[in-house]
Amino acid sequence: MKVVIFCGGKGVRIRTRGSDLPKPMVRIGYRPILWHVMKYYAHFGHKDFILCLGYRADVIKNYFLNYDEALSNDFAMSDGSTLKLFSHDIRDWNITFVDPGLNSNIGQRLRAVRRYLDGEEMFLANYSDGLTDLHLPTMVDSFTRAKATGAFLCVRPQQSFHIVRLGDAGRVTSIEPMSNADVWINGGYFVFRRSIFDVLNEGEELVLEPFGRLIQQGALMAHQYTGFWAAMDTFKDKQQLETMHNEGRASWQVWK
Repeated sequence: MKVVIFCGGKGVRIRTRGSDLPKPMVRIGYRPILWHVMKYYAHFGHKDFILCLGYRADVIKNYFLNYDEALSNDFAMSDGSTLKLFSHDIRDWNITFVDPGLNSNIGQRLRAVRRYLDGEEMFLANYSDGLTDLHLPTMVDSFTRAKATGAFLCVRPQQSFHIVRLGDAGRVTSIEPMSNADVWINGGYFVFRRSIFDVLNEGEELVLEPFGRLIQQGALMAHQYTGFWAAMDTFKDKQQLETMHNEGRASWQVWK
């Protein structure tokens, strides 16, 4: 199946001072997080990508136009310059680059790539800043058997906030860590049938009006998952993922 990845994020909360690097290009180890997401899908055989670009689209395009496989693969060098790679990253990938505009929301970005999904009864889609060790075929198989239009990964929130419940006159009735509460969030990793475009109108955000219509139709599924999932929203998130990578604990790297 083709994989649509939303790559328009500016990454304002994660940038270092003076940087204008787009969020999908923030690195974990030698490679940007976008590469980690794509590598995950490629591991499960999904190597036909459609990148919905946005902020600093030129940075993402130039990264792949000048891709250096030697950075993340073993190789031998002879004559001081001739390289022999022992493995490859993206040689069998097909990547379509589409720029729907700087200010397009996720729904508009998905509509903009509809023509590149001709002939696809089902396709995958995802944000470019979330990582997981989910066994993707399990989720896809479950969705394929169901009479649904869309599905997404449903995960526990990672933030260290507390859930507060209130009674009359602002009296607190309970307070507990968010991780202990029965709260689930949208973790991305979407699976869609082509009929998603029947409920996605011009200008709409994907998870608001369209998902609301699917809920009314009983056509939206959530795949609950309690294994590893993390989003890179802040510099602290980036540091945590970098530490996991450096210490060999990067469980999202299912290809290893």
